[in-house]
Amino acid sequence: MIDLSLSEEQELLRKTARNFAAKEIRPVAEEIERMDRTKEMPWDKVRPVYRKAAGLGFTSLLIPEEYGGQGGTCMDNVLLQEELAAVDMGIAVSYFNVTITGAVMISMGGTEEQKRAWLGELCTNDTAMLASAGSEADQAGSDSLCPYPDPKLGMRTLARRDGDEYVINGSKSAFITNAGAASHYFVMARTDLDAPPMMSTSVFYVPADTPGLTVGKLTELIGWRSAQNAEVYLDDVRVPASAELGGGGAGLGLFLFKALPFIGVGFAACHVGLARAAYEHALEYAQQRISWGVPIIKHQAIAGMLADMWVDLQAARLITWDAACAADSGDFSAMVKSPAAKTFAVDTAIRNAERSVKTLGSYGITREYQAGKLLCDAWIGYPCDGTGQMLRLHMMNFLQPQSGPPGMPGMPGMEGMPPGAMPPGMPPGMMPPGMMPPGMPPGAMPPGMPPGMMPPGMMPPGMMPPGMPPGFEGMPPGMPPGTMPTETPASPPPLPTGSDDPADLG
Repeated sequence: MIDLSLSEEQELLRKTARNFAAKEIRPVAEEIERMDRTKEMPWDKVRPVYRKAAGLGFTSLLIPEEYGGQGGTCMDNVLLQEELAAVDMGIAVSYFNVTITGAVMISMGGTEEQKRAWLGELCTNDTAMLASAGSEADQAGSDSLCPYPDPKLGMRTLARRDGDEYVINGSKSAFITNAGAASHYFVMARTDLDAPPMMSTSVFYVPADTPGLTVGKLTELIGWRSAQNAEVYLDDVRVPASAELGGGGAGLGLFLFKALPFIGVGFAACHVGLARAAYEHALEYAQQRISWGVPIIKHQAIAGMLADMWVDLQAARLITWDAACAADSGDFSAMVKSPAAKTFAVDTAIRNAERSVKTLGSYGITREYQAGKLLCDAWIGYPCDGTGQMLRLHMMNFLQPQSGPPGMPGMPGMEGMPPGAMPPGMPPGMMPPGMMPPGMPPGAMPPGMPPGMMPPGMMPPGMMPPGMPPGFEGMPPGMPPGTMPTETPASPPPLPTGSDDPADLG
């Protein structure tokens, strides 16, 4: 029997988080809404609250107990994030979710020395906070999900080896979450611009006070006023070779296939919290507002809309819980369930916030009520960490089976080979470092992967992803299906400085 009930510990966590959000976060969020961000930084207001949350163990929730953390689960973080985001999305999704789930990068991909040092500091320093400096202004953020091995794709920030150090140069987009507040940055950089991005992207753990790392002015978003997003500049930033996480260009695989499910599920939970806040706000108003002599909740148009809000909220919560369970069990299905939860929860938050505005009528577009704020906060989730369209394409890379006999049709030497086998002579790196669970033999398919399916990044050179039509991307006439064009089409001109493809906010 499927049991959706929570343990006593989880119920206590949820109650503690709800009380903390109401007592500590709400007053600060309301103060930030009124303040002048050109004169004050949101983090200055949030810092005292963050330190109290660290004292409760919130910020070290997913860090294993052996390193000083709480040893919690992805499901625990889901419960926490829903409660925090129901009060303020900006504080929950940025300062808390990024830091809590970012620690998974270290616990899953770090060496023993890195875990002891970095996770230990996250547990003992009550202002330790993480940021991911990944996206770049002149590169599409969705390039990180592209399986093509073209070196011209991907970020251009370069980490050059210099003896026992790396020297990092580049700049990150105006959407780096926690910029200017973080104590440490996960800096994504290429170690070889002539190698495919999946094989040459590393992640470096860089302290915020490292010489050469600077932060630009805050980016003004339509919502998340309590969060901080800004450009990050890297000018001859020197870090020891030991600052590389995972090693050997494993950074992108580590991020996409181990940490991202936890990050995405936490992000989804935040939007479940916002969807709940929008529903509760509309419900309270509808019970008090009088029209034609009765509360407007008695009118069918309003009652039906509120019912739809509740139904969507329940569905979003359940799909997020399911994704959290997959992430906790280590099932590879989390690679699909996490973006599925993110897209559905964000869409639900947007719909519920819109319905809240409609329920409140003219008051819905005033600053006196929360409906308009909730709508602006919800919409920021759409491009953050992958647009809805891009995540759906990413999911289909896993979901669409290839047709034909067992093995991988169309791949030389694969005739009659069992599903999941790698073709003979496959060049090193066909399975990107950091992508396979520990102990898996070379060429094996990740557990939970249905026969005939291939994760992104596993297509060999010269092959097209399944389902691509002949002639795709400027294929010369007469090219046989399943082959790749000899050259990648020219990239569009660079975007203006400070702008970015809406694929993520860092």
